[in-house]
Amino acid sequence: MARILITGASGFVGRHLTAHLAAQQKHEIIGVSSQKRPPLEGGRLLVCDLRDADLTRRVLQRYEPDIVFHLAGQAHVPRAFADPVDTLVTNVVGQLNLFEGCRAAGIDPVILVVSSAEVYGAVTSDAIPIDESQPLKPNNPYASSKAAQDLYAQQYAASHRMKVVRVRPFNHVGPGQSDRFVVSSFARQIAEAEVGKAEPVVLVGNLDSVRDFLDVRDVVRAYDLVARDEFAGDVFNVASGIGVSIQHVLDTLISLANCDIDVRVDPQRVRPTDVPEFRGDSSRLRESTGWTPAYSLHGTLRDVLDDWRARIGSRTHRQ
Repeated sequence: MARILITGASGFVGRHLTAHLAAQQKHEIIGVSSQKRPPLEGGRLLVCDLRDADLTRRVLQRYEPDIVFHLAGQAHVPRAFADPVDTLVTNVVGQLNLFEGCRAAGIDPVILVVSSAEVYGAVTSDAIPIDESQPLKPNNPYASSKAAQDLYAQQYAASHRMKVVRVRPFNHVGPGQSDRFVVSSFARQIAEAEVGKAEPVVLVGNLDSVRDFLDVRDVVRAYDLVARDEFAGDVFNVASGIGVSIQHVLDTLISLANCDIDVRVDPQRVRPTDVPEFRGDSSRLRESTGWTPAYSLHGTLRDVLDDWRARIGSRTHRQ
């Protein structure tokens, strides 16, 4: 039985990854969160801020994981613009403490580092779909921090022969995601409008952008498949390869609504820098593991809206 440590286990992706691994019934799962959270279904949850190097080392020394899924970090782009220093420290220093903690504890787990497709920045149309050979050209503070994580992961694999695998996921969505992210934000606004808790209006930013969306449940399955010794030093895009406009996502969610919905542009939701089209090439992942997405975008959007209906309904009931 493999012992698995998941950083950021109480987050959106962390909970889906824990559920995916727990369903296999062949792992001992240790989750790590920077703050005290509700119990982790399928695993044990510890409080450990990766910015604390000594505590990180002690946790690694105590549990000696065979595999580490490093998901923890600050992932909100507007927050990164507001506080780039905190984003850098949280994402980069936290990861370095994890690497150095493993070395100090004398353990050599497979470490899956979750980078981001944001590291590619703005690419020309002839480079789409984007593959892993594309240069890193981050164009926001969050992307810069992820590029640094990516490069340090590559460096530790080369310099210290650590079994580090990198993944660069494109946009992933699903039930349980924070409404700081576009799809979940639309779904929350619609769910609130359906029960009369808000105006029947969805506030939006740029709807022309084209993105590559994947269900989070497909994403964590990819993570599991590449967290292997034989992929040490490799990097994989996790992408559908299909470009979908934000307008299409919004239209689909509105078509699923139980009431009429209007749309209004909110200047606060428009990013200072935005990429017109962003679509990935996951050929390396597919050829290496046989992975293919199992969820349709329409089904995922329905699940996200239903999740927000349940969340809003439970809040209404408590009131």
